[in-house]
Amino acid sequence: MQTRDCEKQLVLECYQYKKGGINSINMKKKVIVQLRNFEKKDALVLSERIYQELTTAQIEDMICLWNTKQHDGKYFEMFAIVASGKVVGRLSLYSYKDKTISIGPEIFPEYRGKCFAKAAMIKAIGIAKEKGYSMISQQIRVDNEASIALHTSLGFEMVGIPFVNSKGNNVCMYEKSLR
Repeated sequence: MQTRDCEKQLVLECYQYKKGGINSINMKKKVIVQLRNFEKKDALVLSERIYQELTTAQIEDMICLWNTKQHDGKYFEMFAIVASGKVVGRLSLYSYKDKTISIGPEIFPEYRGKCFAKAAMIKAIGIAKEKGYSMISQQIRVDNEASIALHTSLGFEMVGIPFVNSKGNNVCMYEKSLR
């Protein structure tokens, strides 16, 4: 049976380390995260989590647009981050310069701190490499300590000084070479 691109699931294992009290040891927890393209069946979770102001039909149309894998004539892909059969967040890949891509993870609040973003980012970095990108560059809000820690742990470095972006957020640029 032949599968379409959007049906392929990418699986990665990530280990979460938890520290307890003074006499406890670190514990490993195996986390399996899948990245897959959004499907129309995901419209309900997107409506509940992100797009409360849109109708189901509007969200389904948006999913169809995402699955064209293009935005403004450039490569763009939106993935559902899935763990234990539940959509726990989303991740976008967007080519905005020649050989430079941005990866934007978003984990829904109740699923944060469970290693899902890191596992999804590691897989997305692999996808970017496979597609021939040589640099990842992204804006991270200066007050988003969790995102800064995540990106730093994956080898991203801050470049330049903080600035206010077009959305009015105070951000820093973080970059990682894929060479």
